[in-house]
Amino acid sequence: MRHLLALLAVISLLVMSGGDANATKPGPGSSTGSGRVFFPNPVAQLQDQTLTDQNDEDYAALQPAYRTKALTNLDGSGFLSGDWAVIISETGNPAYSATNSFSYNRHDDEFEQVMAYYWITEAQKYIQSLGFGSRFRAVNKEPQRVRINQWGADNSFATTHKDELRFGKGGVDDAEDAEVILHEYGHAIHFSQNFSFASEEAGAISEGFGDYWAVTVTQVISPTLDPACVADWDSTSYRSTSPHCLRRVDDDLHYPVDLNGEVHHDGRIWSRALWDIRNALGNVKADTVILEAQFDFPGTTMTELATRTVDTAQNLYGSQAANKVRAAFESRGIL
Repeated sequence: MRHLLALLAVISLLVMSGGDANATKPGPGSSTGSGRVFFPNPVAQLQDQTLTDQNDEDYAALQPAYRTKALTNLDGSGFLSGDWAVIISETGNPAYSATNSFSYNRHDDEFEQVMAYYWITEAQKYIQSLGFGSRFRAVNKEPQRVRINQWGADNSFATTHKDELRFGKGGVDDAEDAEVILHEYGHAIHFSQNFSFASEEAGAISEGFGDYWAVTVTQVISPTLDPACVADWDSTSYRSTSPHCLRRVDDDLHYPVDLNGEVHHDGRIWSRALWDIRNALGNVKADTVILEAQFDFPGTTMTELATRTVDTAQNLYGSQAANKVRAAFESRGIL
């Protein structure tokens, strides 16, 4: 699968756990239900590299990968529409439940709708738990519009046109993998922060951040045994090597010598630096610093955003944290 980036309007992909909940009758205001999801995907959860798409079949080996989780912040309409995500169109029938109980399997068109709603909502709740929208400026604190399986290719992307995420099909349908969903949500985060895509390096930063965002949120909500491997279920359709990873965030690449002008490749330099920051500071401090530093980035170079990130760490957490952030960027050659 090849994923392209159009800088003017489209960013292409190549992306708090709720417990089980009794559904509630839809009504006025925010309501809660339940939905069946992959957590985050069958390969990562079951650590089984032999799993394949098999033409969307819901075969026996996949059954242990399903989890029923709480779907929060629903608007009470009976559809997958709520405070932080709204499914606006789909291939097949829109998921609907009079009791807010959305139990499907991967052979059902509705399954990917539940996946997108759940993972986007949980990602936004994680962002807010870091203080964005209260202590800090809000980050994409609005219903994220989503189209499911309507892109007729094995590709997904975020677009500024109507501020949408669009997920493709072919092989493993993209929205079956939480880390594909989270990667695309990473681009939506950049859109909301006035992040400028004014250069090739800015595009690479966004791809690298999308990969990083996928793995950091996964590790908060549903930790995996190989956390640096991105989208290891979706990538079974086009990666023959094992483990199956769309990309990794722990590759040993350096700036500027390893830049080759392909944004997904070059983004691996940035994602590795962010991953090292996370390992040095922990997810809460790291993700707070990374998100806060991205606001109003003018789209110049990795070096400029790295400098902003070090300064943000200094302002928020002091010299010790700033030195660790600087060391992560220096080890990649960015600073």
